[in-house]
Amino acid sequence: MLREIALEPKKIDDYVLAISQAGGTVTDFDSNSKALVWTDYSRPDLLEALLDGNHSLTWVQLPFAGVDAFSRIIIKHPGVVFTSAKRSYSEPVAEHALMLCMALGRILPERIRATSWGRKHAESLFDEDLLVVGGGGIAQKLVEILVPFRTRVTVVRKRPSEEFANSEFSKVVSLNSLDSEIPKAKFVIAACALTEETRFLFDERLFSLMRNDSYLVNVARGEVVNQDALIKALQSGQIAGAATDVTYPEPLPDGHEMWKLDNLIITPHSADTPQIVKRLFSIRLRDNVAAYLGNQPFVGVVDSKLGY
Repeated sequence: MLREIALEPKKIDDYVLAISQAGGTVTDFDSNSKALVWTDYSRPDLLEALLDGNHSLTWVQLPFAGVDAFSRIIIKHPGVVFTSAKRSYSEPVAEHALMLCMALGRILPERIRATSWGRKHAESLFDEDLLVVGGGGIAQKLVEILVPFRTRVTVVRKRPSEEFANSEFSKVVSLNSLDSEIPKAKFVIAACALTEETRFLFDERLFSLMRNDSYLVNVARGEVVNQDALIKALQSGQIAGAATDVTYPEPLPDGHEMWKLDNLIITPHSADTPQIVKRLFSIRLRDNVAAYLGNQPFVGVVDSKLGY
């Protein structure tokens, strides 16, 4: 049984340990490698070059939940099983989204900058309506952690018939229902994969459907939200506030218009830090290396047609 797993572009001790704990052995990549763990999200071109020059590969493990940077490569190599880290980082990202909702509801951007007593304002998640766009692990975790708040959570997902663990306060609807559901929500969280269908999903038209007292939180990808439309919506009062952990480009340049908005919170793609990713990705590696060696189903298989 083949136990050698190539780890590119560099060996990382935690990942080497995870692979060995699952029964695998780390080796340098060569033309005979059949399994590859890819740890660099920023260089899909290097992965493409490796795949084009190697026809022995049968499995590639990708580093993050979102695989939009690799979508063309995945389609180009239908004979290779690609697995992602989807659902690996759901807990810290859902926690971050919750924190941003609460910060917006208590107008923390305004209060942090304040130099005088100011106005009294508070929006609560208790018994409030919240919409999550995207029905993956982040949405699932949000449904769970919002139960104590009795928050009425509506999850909008592409495949509403697929199994999803609802709480007594949540429901799942299709993406076609987004226009009718978004006007009801005080808090709207973007937590979907970036695909051609969701690219710039939040545009001027969608913002016009949102409540004037609503808040948008983006923990998906920057390009799920049209930033020019977001700036207009915040400046005009179309929505009350927003928070985003993702932008385009990243890092967001100094002096960008978004930095000038008092009702916008920007965090530097820190919902999951390198330390958090290393720990959680190691768990995914152990699971999938064990699956590979035992000829069992992988976790987080990427559907090339869906793009995630």
